[in-house]
Parts: sequence; C-alpha cells; structure tokens
Amino acid sequence: MRIILVTGPGGAGRTTVAAATALAEARAGRRVLLVSEDADPLLTGDGEPGLRVTRPEPAADFRREFLALQARSGTALDLLGASPFEEAELTELPGSRQFALLRSLRDAAQGDHELAVVDLPPLPEALAVLALPEQLRRYLRRLLPTERQAARALRPMLAQLAGVPMPAQWLYETTARWEEELAAVQAVVEAPTTSVRLVLEPGPAAGRALRTARLGLALQRLALDAVVANRLLPADSEDPWLAGLTTQQHRHLAELRTGAAGVVDELPHLGRDPRGPEDLTLLASARPAALPAPVPEWSVEDRREEDGVLVWHIALPGAVKDDLSLVRRGDELLLTVGGFRRNVPLPGALRRCAVSGAGLVDGDLRVRFTPDPGLWPRTP
Repeated sequence: MRIILVTGPGGAGRTTVAAATALAEARAGRRVLLVSEDADPLLTGDGEPGLRVTRPEPAADFRREFLALQARSGTALDLLGASPFEEAELTELPGSRQFALLRSLRDAAQGDHELAVVDLPPLPEALAVLALPEQLRRYLRRLLPTERQAARALRPMLAQLAGVPMPAQWLYETTARWEEELAAVQAVVEAPTTSVRLVLEPGPAAGRALRTARLGLALQRLALDAVVANRLLPADSEDPWLAGLTTQQHRHLAELRTGAAGVVDELPHLGRDPRGPEDLTLLASARPAALPAPVPEWSVEDRREEDGVLVWHIALPGAVKDDLSLVRRGDELLLTVGGFRRNVPLPGALRRCAVSGAGLVDGDLRVRFTPDPGLWPRTP
C-alpha cells in the first residue's frame, strides 16, 4: 500500500493539504484512507466515494492498553496492596496521542485501501514520532532481552540462587507483544512505499524548517517525496503593499526550490480559510501518489588496497560539522547531528574494525574503519 505522511511547521496548512491530497486521489478512482484528527470539518457533506476518514482515539486507546496491562499484572499489584483503576476514572497521559497515531498508521497499512494519507503532528513532533518505534524496540531489547528469559520450570530455583525474584512471565509476554506491535509500525514507516510530504508557507522560517526536515528524515533513512509551498500570493497584484509581500514570499520560494532540488509543489492562497470539498479541489497537488524515489543506501566502500581502510558513506544532507558527533558503542554507532540522535547498527564487516577517522563532504559523512588484525580474516 502507498502511504503518504504529511507534516510541516504548525500553521503551515498540513491538515488542509492532507485532506486535499486524499480527496483528489479518491476522485481519481483510488480507494483512499485519510487518517487525521482535524480534517473532518473540511470534508463535510454526504461523503466522497472511495474516501474514508478515520480519527486516532488517544483516550480510548490509552484506557484499553492500561486496563490490559493492569489485568496481566494483577497478582503483583495484589501483593503490593494496590487498588486497581476502573475505566471511568482513567484519563490519558502525555504521549498517548503519539502511540494512538502509530497504531492508526499500523492499522491503515493493514486495510484494503490503495492509498493512506496520514496527517502527522507539526514537524518536530512528527520526526520524533517516526523515530519512536525503533528507539523503543532498542530499549526493550536492552532492558528485557529475550535470550535471557529463563525457562518457567527453573524460575523458583534461579530466584533462590540469585536471592531476588525473577521477572514474571507476564512481563516477558507483554514485552513480546509490544515488540511485535512496534516492529509492525517500524516496518510501515520504513517501507519503500512510504514517504513524507512536507508542507511549508514560504517565509523567513521555511528554509530552516526544510533543512531540519531533510536532516531528520535522512538520519532515519526516510523518503521525502515533495515539498508543498502553501498559500502563495498572486503575482499580478497592482496593490503595492501586496506586491511587496509577494516579492518577499517568492524570494523564500526560490530558496525552497534550491533546498528541495526543485521538487516543490505550489498551492495558491485562496484569500480565505478552506471551507469544504470544493475549496480542497483548488488545493490538490498535481503530483500523483506514485512510488517515491529510493532512499540512498549507506554504502561501505572497500579501500583496503589503497588506504588500508573501509569507508562507510552516510548521507546527511544539510549537516554541519560543528553540529555533528559520532561515538562507537559496541556494535553500534551513536550519531548526533543537529538536534537528532540515532544508534545505528554497524554492518557486519565494520564490527571487526576500529573507527579511525571521519569527515563530512557536501552532506556525505565518511566514517573510516581500520580492520582489526585479531578479528579480520587473514589472506594467504
């Protein structure tokens, strides 16, 4: 299934663009699902054939998951003398919206639609949400590794030998279920049929938002298929004040074209807030929902004969040397760039090497690895 994730700075019009994109594709004959908390007022009426709108439900999702966890841990809670919660008294906690959105994304990929358009939160939160499944899976593997799960029959004996109670089976079962759900969401986010569409209103902050988005998405190896320049003022106005604003806006638009390598869709300012399907028709992107271009591979270049090293090429467009750091931790490379951080597993060949240097050349981070003679196979 093709999935388009729409985001942008707050107030840039991402919800409107998401709704317009979904409506245009449905009217073109595709079966479309729109996932959005706020798009309903834009699609009032008798509904559009081929288009279904669904809303994430953070409160209901939180209550369901909390009650399920409480039921599984009932024995431990009873030993502690805890008083269980009832559904009516539960209120959602911070972070519930993000998890509800991820579940909606997973469910959307399992449906029978041809296209899903997902209205993501504003840009900084959206980048954090898209990175969340991988991060949480890493934490779960470190805190409760499945390979250390003891057999049920040995638990009492191991508890006596260790002098501390062993983790209960329900904890491992819950962890396994979370791991399965997070892996499913991560597979959807990283699928070659999934891409991000960035909505910007050309202005002083738009260029910085584009650089932030490109860098954050590149670090997670996610595809940016288009930049949408929203609310463009008419270029033929005779009003000097409006003409001055238009000139300023088009200067920022040229900056976006340069930063996005020309992949910019331009949408007009309607002179009013969009009010329904007919207004959305005027804001539909001309770009078809075709498959995005493949994300560049992080390739390993073999330069052992020339320089005695292997070079790992990591594409980080827009990265600045002063905002970049990397640290080797076991079989992972901890990359920090700008305000983003990711623990990246090393390719198999590089795990037998030591980091010997790095350099940044035109957005290409080149990490040099020297083979460890004690681990690298010897050639006869």
